[in-house]
Amino acid sequence: MQTTVTALRFEPWWFVPSNPRLPTLIYEGAFAPDAADLVTQMERRFSENGWPPQWRDGIYDFDHYHSQGHEVLGIAAGHAKLMLGGDTGREVDVTAGNVLVLPAGTGHRRLSQSDDFLVIGAYPPGQTGDIVREKPTSAMSQRIAILSFPPRDPVVGEGGPMLRLWADTSAL
Repeated sequence: MQTTVTALRFEPWWFVPSNPRLPTLIYEGAFAPDAADLVTQMERRFSENGWPPQWRDGIYDFDHYHSQGHEVLGIAAGHAKLMLGGDTGREVDVTAGNVLVLPAGTGHRRLSQSDDFLVIGAYPPGQTGDIVREKPTSAMSQRIAILSFPPRDPVVGEGGPMLRLWADTSAL
């Protein structure tokens, strides 16, 4: 199965700061959608690559972002339409087997979903998925701007696309 990685950049929108340094990454076909026990496969892979899974659920239907952690979202079942980056961002369709890596500050919400939609959420060690729905303070914006990222891509591990794409911009 061929994985396609798309990098998206978002401008700040209303209360969503986005991330000035790091692009959002969408891994299409990261896992076989019809694989037996896709949930366990995703959780195992994320954990092996230093992104311990922390929840199984859906995606909120309201705009929010995380100021204390980068987030990986593994689509373990079903499909959905998401809005990334706030109203001036981009609608994306996701389906089982896809993975999204959202840098801290990236706004996201669910627009629609199938009845069986299920997501595996994970963060790097020491980071959390706080739910923020307000304009960031100066201190919060600074924290987002300097938040470290883990040494391994959550999908590929060593040498994965996240490392290349985020390293290229980490000095900005």
